[in-house]
Amino acid sequence: MRLTIFTAAAIALCASSSPAAAKKAPKPPAFELNGTTWTFMDPKQGIVEQSIDPQGKYISQTIDGKHLDHGTAVVKNGKACFTSAMTKDGEICWTTKPVNVGESMVTTSNKGQTLQETRVAYIQLSMPK
Repeated sequence: MRLTIFTAAAIALCASSSPAAAKKAPKPPAFELNGTTWTFMDPKQGIVEQSIDPQGKYISQTIDGKHLDHGTAVVKNGKACFTSAMTKDGEICWTTKPVNVGESMVTTSNKGQTLQETRVAYIQLSMPK
């Protein structure tokens, strides 16, 4: 079974000491998945890198460049949800939290899988030719 993960971006919050300014302050941005890259260990494939491009399309590959999976990714109700174009597993959603580049976290899927992943600098991956 392919492991599909998401990823996470830092949420910036603006604070104000003025009650009037607080009422007019915009909502903090929603969790942003697009434009992020993650690494994690797959027991069968080894180290995997997964990038989600700015349009919400993801590609997963080994660090040696072997294509593993691709599809679409969206954030729903604070979870990162992935739909593979290569399997019939349907949408798999993972818990999220703000993670900066270089930090790791443990995430859990709606199917009960847990995975430790690390956010790395964004890398634009491309489909194999």
